[in-house]
Amino acid sequence: MKVNVAHLRERAQSGGWINFAVFDARSSSGLRDDNARLLAQLTAQARAANLQVDQSALAFTSGGRIQYFGTPSLVDYLAHSGVPRWTHTVDV
Repeated sequence: MKVNVAHLRERAQSGGWINFAVFDARSSSGLRDDNARLLAQLTAQARAANLQVDQSALAFTSGGRIQYFGTPSLVDYLAHSGVPRWTHTVDV
């Protein structure tokens, strides 16, 4: 199964750069632990595809709303900026 990924590099508030990945995915159960396992698996796949990932998150629709799960600071950023455009795909 292919999963869409947005891989971006943004300037950090503290200076320097943060490379992050946002995945268009949610675990089938939707449970927190299952989402955490899926995020870890997808992050490892992205890194294996030579993408530098400092922070990562899942983005999915639940109850008609976009939800995020992942690194808290990235989730906060996404909550204010929205889902970025997909730039890559990874296989699960």
